[in-house]
Amino acid sequence: MTPREPRRLAVDGELTVLTAAAQKERLIGALQTSSGLRVDLSGVDEVDTAGLQVLLLARREADRLNVPFELGPVRGGVAAVLAMAGLDAAEEE
Repeated sequence: MTPREPRRLAVDGELTVLTAAAQKERLIGALQTSSGLRVDLSGVDEVDTAGLQVLLLARREADRLNVPFELGPVRGGVAAVLAMAGLDAAEEE
């Protein structure tokens, strides 16, 4: 049996206090129904501390479930914010 590919989930627009609750539900729900998650952040143009908290929570939940969790691709400014928070992400090419 081969491991299944992580599910891809795209996040677009802003990942801020205005969208954090809804994105949290999407990410946690996707983690609970998949064998892993790759969060595509290439459409995110703004992230704040609430958005970072959601991503950190999702990573912690993936660890708890023992499933892969990946971030990327991301664009330049968002990549810099994620790096400052210790979240590794593949940059968009």
